Amino acid sequence: MPIPATWSPRLLALLRIVTGITFLHHGVSKFFNIPPFTMPLNPMLYAAGTLELVGGALIIIGLFTRPVAFILSGMMAVAYFMVHAPQSLYPSANGGEAAILYCFIFLYLAAAGAGAWSVDAARNRA
Repeated sequence: MPIPATWSPRLLALLRIVTGITFLHHGVSKFFNIPPFTMPLNPMLYAAGTLELVGGALIIIGLFTRPVAFILSGMMAVAYFMVHAPQSLYPSANGGEAAILYCFIFLYLAAAGAGAWSVDAARNRA
């Protein structure tokens, strides 16, 4: 039995929230060592961690979703091509599956918006 189309805004919001939480976790790991982040932080990782913390939090609450998601999509494309692609042509071999998925989920959110349960939706109703 297919899911009714009326659920689309809620499922979009759920995708946004879960993606934001998992993305925020990367920044928490870098800055607060939960779980321990083993690499030393260089300026590029500081920038990435800041985008993960701030961007992840904004994505979770659904504030400025389209521009934030667009920036994060670009960040993940850069991360894939700078870090993962040089290691191997295949994402399963270079560890880049998450970067690719984040890139395209954020690109989708940039186009589709925040969905139902978001500050953006509340602001649009007001």
